[in-house]
Amino acid sequence: MGGRGFFVWSAYGVTAVCVVAELAWLRHSARESRRRLARMQQWDQSPEQVGS
Repeated sequence: MGGRGFFVWSAYGVTAVCVVAELAWLRHSARESRRRLARMQQWDQSPEQVGS
């Protein structure tokens, strides 16, 4: 690598960490969105709304 191995491998490492962090954030965000949607659906089916 012509003396640039540290730079090359550290760039790969930083990229890998960023990709893993992004995947974790997307998973967390999707889970929160599903929870929020479930709460909204429960509100739509509340007894006050069904009787009117």
